[in-house]
Amino acid sequence: MTNDTNIDDPKLTARLRDASTCREAFNEVIRRFSEPLYRQIRRLVQSHDDANDILQNTFLKAWTSLDGFRGEARLSTWLYKIALNESLTHLSRERKKAGVSIDDPEASIINTIEADENVDGGRLAKELRKAVAMLPEKQQIVFNMKYYDDMKYEQISEILGTSVGALKSSYHLAVKKIEQYFNNLN
Repeated sequence: MTNDTNIDDPKLTARLRDASTCREAFNEVIRRFSEPLYRQIRRLVQSHDDANDILQNTFLKAWTSLDGFRGEARLSTWLYKIALNESLTHLSRERKKAGVSIDDPEASIINTIEADENVDGGRLAKELRKAVAMLPEKQQIVFNMKYYDDMKYEQISEILGTSVGALKSSYHLAVKKIEQYFNNLN
């Protein structure tokens, strides 16, 4: 997530719920959330083009579901939940299309990471992406949200509908597996 303290501005939420300011407010939502949502999506789907498509779908779904957003959850939580669901749907569809087993999707993901020219940071960044890609899906999601987006466990809990204790356990296991991956490189 971003460190922008105004990203979940209650005034923006109120403007979204007002028919006279809704369109303008939604443009503001796109401006504020495009980058952090793109980063979250990109870590899950690996492909820049797919991430852009999923981001567009996320905003489209948010726009068409705006009447259902009651403001009980934070705006960022609601958007992250939509983006996560869109990403998981895309991954499932891609696995089926490619005939990749849901239990062993790592091979095609590792090849995508290796071929990706849009990765900054060189070899270590690619190795970290590979290590994360080899984690079970839930651990990947929790690791990405905690490590890269610096989200608090409470917000991740709202997005995923999982207890804070379970999230801490998932993150701990993910870190241990990533450490093992790097130890095995030597």
